[in-house]
Amino acid sequence: MNIVVCVKYVPDATAERGFDAGDRTVDRSGVPGLLSELDEYAVEAALKLADAGDAEVTVLTVGPADAADALKKSLQMGAGKAVHVLDDAIHGSDSVGTSLVLAEAVRKLGAEQPVDLVLCGMASTDGSMSVIPAMLAERLDLPQVTFASELEVGDGTVRIRRDGEAATETVEASLPAVVSVTDQANEPRYPSFKGIMAAKKKPVQTWSLADLGVDAGAVGLAAAWTAVDSFEARPPRQKGTVVTDEGDGGQRLVAYLAEQRFV
Repeated sequence: MNIVVCVKYVPDATAERGFDAGDRTVDRSGVPGLLSELDEYAVEAALKLADAGDAEVTVLTVGPADAADALKKSLQMGAGKAVHVLDDAIHGSDSVGTSLVLAEAVRKLGAEQPVDLVLCGMASTDGSMSVIPAMLAERLDLPQVTFASELEVGDGTVRIRRDGEAATETVEASLPAVVSVTDQANEPRYPSFKGIMAAKKKPVQTWSLADLGVDAGAVGLAAAWTAVDSFEARPPRQKGTVVTDEGDGGQRLVAYLAEQRFV
């Protein structure tokens, strides 16, 4: 089985983030990046399938030079090889442009060896849009099953469990397919020392848009269907109201909550 896992390099959510004053894209300068935590579940799902049988796992990302760190982490976890689509023209791409590049990269990988399964995280930890798996499936003309909390593959099909608020569904699709997994699907492994050392010898290919046959005019900020129109810094937090219990703390707290229309 040939599995491709799409991963994203995102700014660290714990760092102070902002937008570039010029083109209003995410300002990554001075902000550490990492493999999107939700994508780690997709990598782990692929590795579990590989552990259970004969499967090859390729991780794929689209992003700036630093995005190689996301691939490095995936390789340390156990993926076999990696592909990095790196091209200045990609800067500012929205989900539409990103899905185009990912789809062409998957096609190129499929031309080398047919791809059976494309895995994605349920969303990125920065944009949180959850649309890339659907767009990718549409572009590749593949069935998609999303938000998998369990994943089984066998007899040419993939079967998932999807947990909703009112019901749990079991959904099956024929392979090849695109599947997104949730943070309930597994517990991502930590890279071992052996894995860290082995990752240094694993192949990482770097492709440009020209390598994929993608027109630079079809991606990037100018081609984006969505863009940040304006932004402003969040105002500093105001000092909160302290309710001191002087024997009537409960009444004062209720009065405060009522004043704020919380009760």
